[in-house]
Order: sequence, then C-alpha cells, then structure tokens
Amino acid sequence: MLKTPYLESNFLIEAEDVNCAKSILIDARFSLSDPDLGRQRYEAGHIPGAFYLHLEKDLSGFKAQHGGRHPLPDPKTFATCLARCGISKNSQVIIYDDFRMAFASRLWWMMKSLDYLPPKIINGGYKAWLALGNTPENTFTPSLSCEIPQVPKEFRNTCDIDMLRDLQSKNLTLVDSREHNRYLGLEEPIDPVAGHIPGALNRPWVSATDDSEKLLSNDMQSQRWGDILESEKIVVYCGSGVTACVNLFSLHACGRDDAILYPGSWSDWCSYL
Repeated sequence: MLKTPYLESNFLIEAEDVNCAKSILIDARFSLSDPDLGRQRYEAGHIPGAFYLHLEKDLSGFKAQHGGRHPLPDPKTFATCLARCGISKNSQVIIYDDFRMAFASRLWWMMKSLDYLPPKIINGGYKAWLALGNTPENTFTPSLSCEIPQVPKEFRNTCDIDMLRDLQSKNLTLVDSREHNRYLGLEEPIDPVAGHIPGALNRPWVSATDDSEKLLSNDMQSQRWGDILESEKIVVYCGSGVTACVNLFSLHACGRDDAILYPGSWSDWCSYL
C-alpha cells in the first residue's frame, strides 16, 4: 500500500517564503490548558494579514455525552466560517501555530477532508517566522467574505466508535498519537480514564517534528512509521482528534493519504467504559 512520497513543497512552506506568497493566512494558535491564550497571543501580535481561527469555537462542534472533547463541526458551519475569511474551495491558504503544528494540522486535515485546496503549513510555525526578524502586527484584518461553497455533508476519511469496532475485526492498524505515558495509562491529565484502545500501536505526535518544531524529512518520517506504512488500513487517534492530525500530516508526507481519523478519539472511547 506504500505510495510515492509527496514533495514537501506540496504541503509545507518555509517561513522565509511566507511574506512573498499570495495566500490567505490563518493563525491557529491555541492552548488546551488555557482556551483564551491563542486569541490573546494573536491580538498581541501575528503575521500581517492573518485571520484567527479558534480550535473550540471555529474548528470544533458542540460537545455531548459521547463524541469526544473536540467533535468535528457541521461541515456547512465550518465552510461558513472559512468564507468569512475569504476562503473558497480553490483559495491558496497558509496556516501556522506555535505548538509543533498541532492546531495547524487539524485545520489542514479538515479543509482537505472537505475537498478544499489543501493549505500549506509554515514549517516551524510562528516561531520560525519571528526568528527571521519579521515584525508582527496587532491590528485586525478586514473581512474578505466570499460566497459559501458547497461541501460534503460529512468529513471524509473518518470513523466513529461503531465503525472502529467493526474495523478492529478486520486488517486494521490502529495508531495512538498521544505521549507514551498516556498510551501506557501511567498518567492521564485530561480524560477521566487512563489507558489506550486495545490493539493500538503508539506513535507520539510530537515525534513527527524536531526540536525547532519543523517536520522531519521524508526519510526520517518513513523510518518513524516503519511497517505501518504497508498496512492495508490505518486509523489514527489521540485524546480528542486534534494532535492525531499531525500524524495524518506525517503519513501524508510519506504517501499514505488514505489514513482515517477517529475524531472522538480516546475521549469518546473512554466515555463508553
């Protein structure tokens, strides 16, 4: 099932190339421990012209008893949100965050899943852009509203808990993207139950990037995944369907564009225990 790796230029952009790119910029900074921090940092300074999208208000739907901590929003509602930033199906979009691509990857995956032109993520994020000596701005970007495009009724390449249980009886490779201690159940700082979904392998999302928060080379990504790249079906999850998207981004870099996201992830799975 291994396919030809993608060239990095297809889905990454280096910080030094951002200022000359004719694209719509999205600031996706967020903090799971302080939901208002990302917006505050955006208001304090951001790449000129960037709009801000909030993980819980713009990139997630309404929480319920089941479905996880960050369920996917209604696709039409999400498309409306993007249209307020002037984003249509074929818009050139650049995304960044300051947390090893965690939230930028979530937006990247969501747009790709709904057949938008896949955006590019700044390699190294906001820190890499600042490190070049660029000057941020703290003014708000005027709205560039466009017509709301038609989008699929559901996000593609996802599974819910019932579909996952069915796939577990088949030739499935299930990947847990959380830190190793959370995977082992040695600690659980967020969800009420510790542990992992039976049969899951662990590939922590943070290991897809280096200490400068840049994506590892394709060769290093392939080594990181190993035989998983040959799997017939790959399903990826994390705590709530956010950081798993970094692993989906990594798999995409290795040519596996068919991996499936379990959006509810461990927070949904453990709600049934």
